[in-house]
Amino acid sequence: MDPRSGEIIKGHVSLGSLRIRQDFMIAQALMHQPFAERDDNYEPMLKMALARIRQLSAHEVGHTLGFAHNFAASTNNRASVMDYPHPQITVKNGNIDFSNAYAIGIGDWDKVTIAYSYAEFDKKTDEKTALSAILKKAQDGGLRFISDSDARAAGGAHALAHLWDNGKSAAEELNNVLNVREVALQNFSKDNIRSYEPYSVLEDVFVPLYFYHRYQVEAATKVIEGLDYNYAVKGDGQLIAKPISVNVQKKTLKVILKTINAETLAIPKDKLALFPPRAFGYYRTRESFKGKTGVAFDPLSVANTASDMTLRFLLHPQRANRLVLQKSLDANQLSLEDAMNSILQVTLENTETDSYLTDIQHQVNVNVLKYIMHLATSNESYFQTKGIANKVLLELSQKFLKKDAISIQYGMIIKEFYKHPEKFKLEASPNIPDGSPIGMASCGY
Repeated sequence: MDPRSGEIIKGHVSLGSLRIRQDFMIAQALMHQPFAERDDNYEPMLKMALARIRQLSAHEVGHTLGFAHNFAASTNNRASVMDYPHPQITVKNGNIDFSNAYAIGIGDWDKVTIAYSYAEFDKKTDEKTALSAILKKAQDGGLRFISDSDARAAGGAHALAHLWDNGKSAAEELNNVLNVREVALQNFSKDNIRSYEPYSVLEDVFVPLYFYHRYQVEAATKVIEGLDYNYAVKGDGQLIAKPISVNVQKKTLKVILKTINAETLAIPKDKLALFPPRAFGYYRTRESFKGKTGVAFDPLSVANTASDMTLRFLLHPQRANRLVLQKSLDANQLSLEDAMNSILQVTLENTETDSYLTDIQHQVNVNVLKYIMHLATSNESYFQTKGIANKVLLELSQKFLKKDAISIQYGMIIKEFYKHPEKFKLEASPNIPDGSPIGMASCGY
């Protein structure tokens, strides 16, 4: 079987083959010219994919034993197979290093859950005391447990719990992910596919590379106005809840803003020639880039999608409300005004000299306006949140109507918004391709 393909059985794709395909494509995209010399150079990609399958197998066995997801484990040296792991990839000496992509064996938290759930004590042992001791030892060792309801929501507040992330520091890992992405973007070439494969396949391989940062971005945004908390019970000595420090929030925001920078989002010009209109029989799917230029590849819409991904989380109404709340409780904390001013500095107040980057910046800017308008009208927004958003929009409108044609267009967007704010609808950007897991487009459900 070609390892890039899903194994289709009666219209269904086995989960294992989907995972192999997902990791195979990630590795294929990140590697430097894997098929430059030979077309059967599958070993590095299969090695990473099989490491993922081993982790997945342990994960599913964990479920059969009754264990829940632990989405805080990735912040503590990958302490549980019950997390959703993203491959941990770094740059060493200018090269992409896959050697530590996935952990080997079960983690420290898994050993705790096994002991707590299945340990047998003799009749002389007080079971409640013994079980509490297991949890206390885990707590003293820094192990954490946070599950689905606190990790999946777009407006989630737990700064340590997320799906498909890595690292104790969301900001540091996002920097690492962006570094890996940048190196791989520069190295990407026709030799990331085999001989005589259509360039449409190369475009598909490029998708997980371009959006390689997507999950770590989502994790990092939860640090903004984020909380650190546990499922604490009276008397267990755990931290109940506390806000993330302002310094950590500011550091994280600075890294997040790189993901809406035009230079970060711009596909290098020399790579664009690698993506011609799709070949016959290789049609776009849910896993493909979306665009507005017909058959031609659309790098502007791709940038639009990527910036929308960041802003959808960063300017979520619940997050904005918590920024207002945390500032009212602590005058030294990050405010909604602070966050918005930082966003505006790198977008609507930023000027690019290159025309290609300028057009990408316009795509980002429109998304910024869109999400600020959403804050100004959403039923989820605090009254104060709406007021801050409206103040920003009015100030921008006054600036734009005194500048060039494009700036006037921004002003007209705001002016039209204020004619009928009740009719505002949060318009979707081109959909981000499926990524969790890659391969679901062919399931046939």
